[in-house]
Amino acid sequence: MKVDLNSDLGESFGRYRLGLDEEVMNHITSANVATGWHAGDPVVMRKTVRLAREKGVAVGAHPGYPDLLGFGRRYMRLTPEEARNYILYQIGALYAFTRAEGIELQHVKPHGALYNALVKEEELARAVIEGIADFDRNLIFVTLSGSRPAEMAEEMGVKVAHEVFADRAYNPDGTLVSRLRPGAVIHDKEEIAERVISMVKDGGVRAINGEWVELKADTICVHGDNPEAVEIASHIRKVLEEEGVRIVPMKEVVR
Repeated sequence: MKVDLNSDLGESFGRYRLGLDEEVMNHITSANVATGWHAGDPVVMRKTVRLAREKGVAVGAHPGYPDLLGFGRRYMRLTPEEARNYILYQIGALYAFTRAEGIELQHVKPHGALYNALVKEEELARAVIEGIADFDRNLIFVTLSGSRPAEMAEEMGVKVAHEVFADRAYNPDGTLVSRLRPGAVIHDKEEIAERVISMVKDGGVRAINGEWVELKADTICVHGDNPEAVEIASHIRKVLEEEGVRIVPMKEVVR
């Protein structure tokens, strides 16, 4: 049994530092690097890609809405043409740095409000998947486990990584509980570890109302932008390995 651990990194901007990238990078196998539209800048992007290369962590693009002020967490209405080209543009930006650092680009994981919108808007999801395929059909599309975008990508011949979240509560339909609701984000590392083991080994987790939600776990997102991030990431990896689960880059899970 094997699974990937991913984290959203490279989200600092100019003089503003966000996240504990170097520390979190010690415990993950794939990094989702911000591409400059919701966070990040060219200097941060190259620094993050270089750090990933040095630590042997695979790199993927983390494109979002053009919304630095709102950190990409505010919904925006896009036409399919806009969405397809926005994704292609941001992948290309990060690819310049992976190529400069001599490593491959492994995956694409949309960020924040865009990630959530794909689950609800099939036309938007199709446009984003087409943008990924325009660049390279072998890139892995990271999306919410069991969602319609995952099915669509498979139908379109694009590789898919079903993603689960270590520290987020789930609704009974498999979507994430809104961050605006109490209990949406889980902070206790033991509870997080129990949920991760359930998702990886039992194929699901209890929703916020206690109902069972079936999930496929190819990759687990561990957030890197809170004070407990490093301890949580380290603990998750330790517990999984103790359970006999191999922690490997996404490309070794998704074929």
